[in-house]
Amino acid sequence: MEGNGSLGKSLKWLKGLSKGTISHELEALTLEGLQILRAQTGSILCNFIVPGRASDSDGNWHVGAMATLIDDVGAAAIYSVADHVKASLDFNISFHTMAKIHEEVEIEAKVVGEKGKLSLVVVEIRRKRNGELIALGKQWMATTIDSRKASQESKL
Repeated sequence: MEGNGSLGKSLKWLKGLSKGTISHELEALTLEGLQILRAQTGSILCNFIVPGRASDSDGNWHVGAMATLIDDVGAAAIYSVADHVKASLDFNISFHTMAKIHEEVEIEAKVVGEKGKLSLVVVEIRRKRNGELIALGKQWMATTIDSRKASQESKL
């Protein structure tokens, strides 16, 4: 699944975060066990079992841990298109229901828009067993590099 291009670099980056080799402890704890099921430029599908240490006091998946996962998987999808990590400008999450620790979920991130230095990614988290939507994240990210211009220049 990994290659030498932007997609391969983005998957290597995401795996490094989940294994703690290129990140802070927060990301390593939050993403531990993340499995990439399918990846293509602008889209990543992952499987995840909510770890016990990412729970709130009621045994639910902590919303902060969920937000970190949405941020990182969404950033990896954008990385696969832009060939670099961008900075978040606007990040919002709608929580539809809770997930319990040890529950299996799927995370799908899709880049749905690009305009110059801006990219928009939508990330859905769904229960694996029935497809119920748990959370929906939308994130605008930006860079000082114009992705379209850099892409055109790399083709020359």
